Amino acid sequence: MMQVQSNPRIARWPFFLGDLLLLGLACGVAMRSPNPAGNWEIVVYFGCVAAGAALCVWPFVLEYQSASRMVEAEGVAGIVEQIQQLDAVAEHIRGATAQWQSVQETADKTRIAAGEIAERMAAEARAFTDFMSRANDSEKATLRLEVEKLRRSEADWIHVAVRILDHVYALHRAGIRSGKPELIAQLGHFQNACRDAARRIGLVPFVNAPDEPFDERRHHLPDGEKAAPGAIVEETIASGYTFQGQLVRPALVQLRNGESAAPAASENNPTPQGRLALDSAASD
Repeated sequence: MMQVQSNPRIARWPFFLGDLLLLGLACGVAMRSPNPAGNWEIVVYFGCVAAGAALCVWPFVLEYQSASRMVEAEGVAGIVEQIQQLDAVAEHIRGATAQWQSVQETADKTRIAAGEIAERMAAEARAFTDFMSRANDSEKATLRLEVEKLRRSEADWIHVAVRILDHVYALHRAGIRSGKPELIAQLGHFQNACRDAARRIGLVPFVNAPDEPFDERRHHLPDGEKAAPGAIVEETIASGYTFQGQLVRPALVQLRNGESAAPAASENNPTPQGRLALDSAASD
C-alpha cells in the first residue's frame, strides 16, 4: 500500500515580518511626505500596503496549493492501490482460468478414455455374446446328437430286452406244455427273475388274463386279423410291453374259437405293428 506524506507546514513569520516592514515603510513615507502628498508618495504608499497584504496572504496560498497537491497525491495513491488490487484480482482470474482449462483438459481426457472403455466393453460384450451364442449352438447340436444316440441306443436295448423276454415267455409256455411241474416251476422262477430285472429299467411285460374282453389298444391278433365286437381273449401268444408307462407293443392274443398264428413265429419275432410301436415309444 502506498504511503502518503502529511501536509508540510510553511513558516509564516518571514512573510509577517516582510508585511510589517512594508507597512512601516508605507507609514514612514506617509509621515515624511508633504501635505498634500505627491503622486509618487501615493504610489509608494499603496505599493507598500499591497505588497504587505500579498506577503501576509501568500503563506496561506502556498499551504492551500500544498494541501491540494496532497489531496491529489492521496487520490492518485488510492487509484494506484485500486489498480494494484485489480492486478491481484486479474492474477487470481488468470490462475482460476488456467486451473479451469486444466480441469477442462482433464475432463476431456477422462471423457475420451471413458468413451474408449465403453467402446471396448461393448466390443467385448458383443464378442462374448457371439462366443456364447456359438457355444450354445454347438452345445445344443452336441446335446441333440447325444440325445439321438441315447434314443437309438435305448431303442436298441429295448428291442434286445423285448426279444429276450419273448424267448423267455416262449420257453415258459413250452415248459407248461411239457406237463412237468418241476420244470414249470423252475421256468416260472426264471421268467419272474427276468421280468423283475426288466422292471427296474422301466420295461414292464404284461399278459392278458383268460376270458378278458379284447381291447384294440392292448391286444393284437396274428396276421393283422380284425376282432369281432365283444370278442373274448382265450390265450396270450406273446407278452405285451410298456416302457415307463407308455405302450411299447400290444400283446399278441388268440381269441376264443378263433385262429392264431404259429407260436414260434409270434414268440420269436415281433409283428410289424409291434416294431412300429416300439420305435415310436423309444423315439418319444
